[in-house]
Amino acid sequence: MNPLDYANYWIAMFLLVTGLFIVIARGNLVKKLVGLGIFQTSVYLLYIAPGKILGGTAPIIDPRFSVYSNPLPHVLILTAIVVGVATLALGLALVVRINEAYGSIEEDEVHALDLERD
Repeated sequence: MNPLDYANYWIAMFLLVTGLFIVIARGNLVKKLVGLGIFQTSVYLLYIAPGKILGGTAPIIDPRFSVYSNPLPHVLILTAIVVGVATLALGLALVVRINEAYGSIEEDEVHALDLERD
């Protein structure tokens, strides 16, 4: 068993940990959105990796073929990409609105200004 056979999974786990670290460790809201995007990319890779079968073909019934690739993971990921883009757009719109209201996109500064208003 060669570890390079699982390269897609290693890369997905690296991206997952990197994205999660950025979301947790950074205070800048735009950087948090970038971390969320990296995290989402790792999930896409994790779903797509087993979706392609070597030697497989599109699932069209034909006596010449006996191994088929499952198209469902690819369809689900296309939907997830659309949802991810919409989520990122909403997040960026919220960051712009927070910047207009508080004059900063740093989480600590926004929290401190919010406590002063109360």
